Amino acid sequence: MSTAPIRVLWLAKGLGPGGMERLLATHARVGDRERFDYFAGYLVERPQSVIPALEALGVESIRLGDGRDVGPGWVRDLRDLVRVKAIDVVHSHSPFVAAVARPALRLMRRRPGLVYTEHNSWDCYSLPTRLANALTYPADDAQLAVSPAAARSAVGPLGRRVEVLLHGIDVEAVGARRAQRDTARADLGVDDDAVVVVTVANLRKEKAYDVLLAAAARASAARDDLVFVSVGQGRLMAEMAARRDELRLGDRFRFLGYRDDVPDLLAAADVVCFSSRHEGLPVALMEACAIGRPVVATRVGGLPDAVEDGGSGVLVNPEDPSALADALLAVAADRPWREKMGARALELARRFDSRRAVRRIEAVYEEVHAKVRR
Repeated sequence: MSTAPIRVLWLAKGLGPGGMERLLATHARVGDRERFDYFAGYLVERPQSVIPALEALGVESIRLGDGRDVGPGWVRDLRDLVRVKAIDVVHSHSPFVAAVARPALRLMRRRPGLVYTEHNSWDCYSLPTRLANALTYPADDAQLAVSPAAARSAVGPLGRRVEVLLHGIDVEAVGARRAQRDTARADLGVDDDAVVVVTVANLRKEKAYDVLLAAAARASAARDDLVFVSVGQGRLMAEMAARRDELRLGDRFRFLGYRDDVPDLLAAADVVCFSSRHEGLPVALMEACAIGRPVVATRVGGLPDAVEDGGSGVLVNPEDPSALADALLAVAADRPWREKMGARALELARRFDSRRAVRRIEAVYEEVHAKVRR
């Protein structure tokens, strides 16, 4: 006798081109579609969203509310969606959305199972979000975190049942993009002698582009072969571009905006840099490892858990442009060391295999569904 697939709703504030959204697209690609039907619910319209990719993979994406804000109408739409689609499990990926959704879904007569993934550390959330999350956290049936740091950040005893699960990428497919190095560098207009530093991060305060630009100015004053490339979009773009011009970096620091060829650009890199103030576990870091590129990053969030200091990359303290510049200069000056760290990063990339992560997530869905039905 056949068993009906478990119907899972992924719930997020938006489905823009960020790391969490890209993880959902990867899950849709490698998940077991015989045992699970997937849907995606979102509140806010975002440019360059992953919705077309999800739809192409058979994941229906449904907007809740009016698409412009997080007004109360979306909660009614969420309950209606769960009822009409007979959703078995709701997996939330945004802290504020999860905090509001938990009590609304728990009160349903036929309630779904509730799963939540912590994609970042609590210190990067606003105070109201932290309070709402703390009050409603116990309502989840299962909780995951993308890094030990994200799990540890949960307030007091709330983090004790959070399972750390390194979410993943298609390591083999991303690794194959190494062959695009020459083409990608030619497209950027850089020759083989240039040392290319690539940053993949949307332009938000927590990504610390101000620190990165200051470090780039210091490092560029010491070496004239450094080229910095930023991939990402965000409301700070104009401000950071103006700061770049003030520092007279010119074409030495390039803002490429949104790109859908991130692995190719990482293949063009000699080093991948994260200057973040707060961080979960960036998808771009996983991709950098799969392509065999060393990482220079700050000691925040999940970065220290993923980067071996001196092994697969170099770690520095946040908010320190001088330390970041010194690390970049050290890596730029020593090509054999770069290559050794890149080889180690490639070895570590196996930790980020998406199929292993998705199998565990789908097992959680089955466990939660069985628990709720009992």
